[in-house]
Formats: sequence, C-alpha cells, structure tokens
Amino acid sequence: MKPSSPFSAERLRIVGAKRRLLGLRAEQFRHPWDREATQALQQVPGLDALIRLTLGTAAQEWFYLENMATGVQVGPNQLPWLYELLQEACQILDMEVPLLYIRQNPQPNAYTLAVRGAQTFIVLHTSLIELLTPAELQVVMAHELGHVKCEHGVYLTLANLLVLGVAQIPTWGLWLAQGLRTSLLQWLRCAELSCDRAALLVAQEPQVVVNVLMKLAGGSPKLASQLDGQAFLAQARAYSQRGWSWLKTTRTLPLTHPLPVLRAQEIDRWSQSPEYWRLVAGGEN
Repeated sequence: MKPSSPFSAERLRIVGAKRRLLGLRAEQFRHPWDREATQALQQVPGLDALIRLTLGTAAQEWFYLENMATGVQVGPNQLPWLYELLQEACQILDMEVPLLYIRQNPQPNAYTLAVRGAQTFIVLHTSLIELLTPAELQVVMAHELGHVKCEHGVYLTLANLLVLGVAQIPTWGLWLAQGLRTSLLQWLRCAELSCDRAALLVAQEPQVVVNVLMKLAGGSPKLASQLDGQAFLAQARAYSQRGWSWLKTTRTLPLTHPLPVLRAQEIDRWSQSPEYWRLVAGGEN
C-alpha cells in the first residue's frame, strides 16, 4: 500500500499518542495579559458600532464564499493526513472540528474566522505547509483553534479586517477604525499568547512550538532542517536580558503578534509551570 502522504511515518508517530484534555475550559490556559486586554477592549467607545458595521451576515458570508471559491477544503478525501492532524488537535482541546482550507500564498501564514453563529474555518497558506513538519503544522492548527476555544472570534476578525485592509468599510467606518487600531493590535498581541498555550497543550512538547516560532522568524524550506531550537531559546533569553525596554515596546506597537523570541520564551516558561503540568496530567490517553 502506498503512503497517503510524504509525511506518513511521522504522522503515525503524532496521531493517537497524546493526552486528551476532556472538559478543558479556555480560562484554564488563557494568558493573564489576554484577560486584561480583553477587559480593556470592552471599554473602548465605538467598538460595538464598528463590529455591527463590519461583521454583519453579508460580511460573514463573503468570507465563507471567498475561501470556498479560492481555496482547497481539507477533509477525509482531500489531504486526509492534514485532516487527521486537525481532528486530533480538536480531540485534545475538547472542541468541534472546524472547516480547514488550503490557499496558495508565498507568505507563511494561517488565520481563523470564528464569529459566533457563523461557520468557523481555518486557513493555511501553502508556503506554511512547505516550511513545517506535520507536528509543527498541527501546532499552527492548534494555535488557530485556541482563538476559537477562547472565543476571540469577533475581535479577531475585526482586527484581521483592519490589518489586511479588506475594503468593506465605509469612509466613516474607516475613520472610526483608525482610532481603534492601536487598542485592537494591543489586544491581538496578548490574545496570541493564549493561543500559543493552546498549541503547547496539543503538541505536549514545548520544543515543537519553539521550532515553529523559530522557522516563522527566519526559516525557509532549504534552511528549516538546519535550524536549532535550543539556540533560538538562548537567543530569546539574551534579548530579554538586554535593557532599552522603551525601545522594545515601541518596536512592537505596529505588530499583530508579539516578537517571536518573546513568544518562545513565554511558552518555555509556561511549559515548566505547575499550571501546565496539572492540565496535561489530568488528561486521558
């Protein structure tokens, strides 16, 4: 019998070998910065109006049809090895399986649409699949599932609209959006840290999560196998030990994600915490 994908051997080592976290709640792994930033965002004037403007039924349907029309939907009969990785990640996090699409794009990236009441889906870019191993691709899926589990959907989709510049907002809405951009970006950077934790709960091996962050920071299909995750962690620690905190803060203001070295160090710290080990130890094989 021919293997179902070039990654079959590694895929078999991944699927079915981890603890399922039955009854897992988002608050059990949510990063405290995410909690604080969400509370702050809820107090921003004009946010509810912008959400109603941009995330109505028509906008949700537009996103859904766009992916159906321009991507490849993964399933039991379409790239089944990827679907199995997604299924296992959902089983571990104790959640329903969303739709998964693959889209042609040279920029390694993934994103989620998870607005309450709408069909949830995850999108992976083809360049991401070329860059990462199956275990690392599952980490990316688990990160996106973290957004769904933490119910980031409404704010996340609004942030993606502003950052990606989808031209679906009237002029007055764009003016309002600019005033919210800084607050949304701050929230998004904090929310990403919760999703990294969800990725670790699925990987159950911190080095795999660190490897993903390292490859997204400076990897390529040619260089990926030559990179050293431990060296990247040492680089992260060295960055944290340097001063100039005001310069570091300024550097992150326009970003949608925390800096890769900071994310790597955060996940390394949490992997050694009693909180993480209690969650994993309480799971079932």
